[in-house]
Amino acid sequence: MSYFRKNIEKMEGYCPGEQPHERDYIKLNTNENPYPPSPKVIDRIKEGANALLRLYPSPMADPLRKKAAEVYGVQQDNILAGNGADDLLSILVRSFVNEGDFVVLTDPTYTLYDTLVTIQEGNIFRVSLTDDFDIPEEFIKRDAKLTFLANPNSPSGTFIPVKRIEGFVKGMNGVLVVDEAYVDFACETAIPLIHKYPNIIVLRTFSKSFSLAGLRIGLAFAHHDLIQGMTKVKDSYNLNRLSIAAATAALDDIRWMEDNVAKIKKTRESLIVSLSTMGFKVYPSQSNFILAKIPDRNLRDVYEELKRRGILVRYFDTQRLQDCIRITIGTDHEISVLLREISRIVK
Repeated sequence: MSYFRKNIEKMEGYCPGEQPHERDYIKLNTNENPYPPSPKVIDRIKEGANALLRLYPSPMADPLRKKAAEVYGVQQDNILAGNGADDLLSILVRSFVNEGDFVVLTDPTYTLYDTLVTIQEGNIFRVSLTDDFDIPEEFIKRDAKLTFLANPNSPSGTFIPVKRIEGFVKGMNGVLVVDEAYVDFACETAIPLIHKYPNIIVLRTFSKSFSLAGLRIGLAFAHHDLIQGMTKVKDSYNLNRLSIAAATAALDDIRWMEDNVAKIKKTRESLIVSLSTMGFKVYPSQSNFILAKIPDRNLRDVYEELKRRGILVRYFDTQRLQDCIRITIGTDHEISVLLREISRIVK
């Protein structure tokens, strides 16, 4: 646990010294949704806040799994629910990785993968993404116990077509984990591959597109044998009653999520065009954020100056990313303010 505490500041949602009151800052640094969840979610939470809270929740979150099976075209036993996708990541690493086991990670990507594998004393093999954040040929390692692929990737926002992912999983003896935290902002999902391949796990979260980051809800989709094995590792009641109710309501009103996603995608494209006219290189994004770069210029000063002006974006103090900032797609008003201030800083 000491390693986890030491490295928690590297995680996507953790920004030390950057947790101000929401009214004081425009918060574009942790990829939260700028729009509220469906009113049906709020109503369902209110309905669930009753005397039944004295009882434990469904151990397997069965109401949610049943609804998710209908929405995503799978069987209920193809789904495991978790306390956010991070809980599911912890479950699967503890399920599959022993000391010395070989695990493949891309670089850069979501840093929690590294932390969890290190806790298990796994042997990490890092595959550097290309200059355009594409997957190189050496990504496939047949003897890897686990291979992680965030799709869309963070922090780049770039996307790998499902047809290529199918080619990856065909060449692997171990398990491929496709982390689709941002996939509702993209064009296709790898979930159908679980019907063809017994060695792929697809992760989803309600934190981004469904606007439920505060409730911590995630789903894993896989062959029932993998789900059964992971179930042995999970906590007895890892998802509470209100979260189960909220996620089920969100799936009942999926049109609300889709409308919010459409607004975010429209704002995303406008932001890309505006930043490009200012001299930024913006990587093609299929997520609810963009990665913007000024080649050969360390953007820490831009990040710090935006913070002083009440706008939080994400800066990565690594050699490869120090000329970049990652910007969550906010409302049109928030992005308008961001663009105004950036234009004054980088002119």
